[in-house]
Amino acid sequence: MIGKIITAAIGNQVAKNTRGIGGPAGAAIGFIAPAVLRRVSLPAMLALAAGGYAAKKLGEKSGKRF
Repeated sequence: MIGKIITAAIGNQVAKNTRGIGGPAGAAIGFIAPAVLRRVSLPAMLALAAGGYAAKKLGEKSGKRF
């Protein structure tokens, strides 16, 4: 229970720094994320991380922010 509260608070803080996601949505994402991450395999997590990094680099190259 405490872990869910902590991740919801972290999600809320991340949402404040992310354009397009409000505070309550960030808290909901932070609340759901641990359950989703427990069910995702390590190769899938690595693929998601690589895709996020590639999208970030591509966005920086074109001058757009996500």
